Amino acid sequence: MMKNNLYLMVMLLLIACQPKKVEPADIGLLWKARTVKENGVLVYTEGNPANARPGYARLRLDLTQKEQVVFFDIDGRRLVGQWSLSTDNNRLILENLTPPPSESAGNIEFYITEKPARDKLLLKRTNESRKTGNTVNEYELVPE
Repeated sequence: MMKNNLYLMVMLLLIACQPKKVEPADIGLLWKARTVKENGVLVYTEGNPANARPGYARLRLDLTQKEQVVFFDIDGRRLVGQWSLSTDNNRLILENLTPPPSESAGNIEFYITEKPARDKLLLKRTNESRKTGNTVNEYELVPE
């Protein structure tokens, strides 16, 4: 009897320690910039005529197709590739971008800094952007 109780306790402990499945974030929308910070400095706010970087009005991140991404950055250049989320939903990965961004090997990654919502996606680049003078950029994106 004691052996059965011990076995039952061990099984319950093992079941309780199983990792929780992380549900994929629902971010499959066409996104545009609401605000952008470069190295922590606000340089773009949607609708502000005095933006330091008005080019962010062209930024679009199209995640509407299951794995294909179309990305327009500050310069309006169209990049096409694949997108995915890390297994923990903490990073958005853009891969095999064509044409490849400067010194990127065709990949750009972003940290997802807050749990995504249908009306807001907060991203921070995992490395510096050459286009903006080697700044680490943070984006508040909203649906187009």
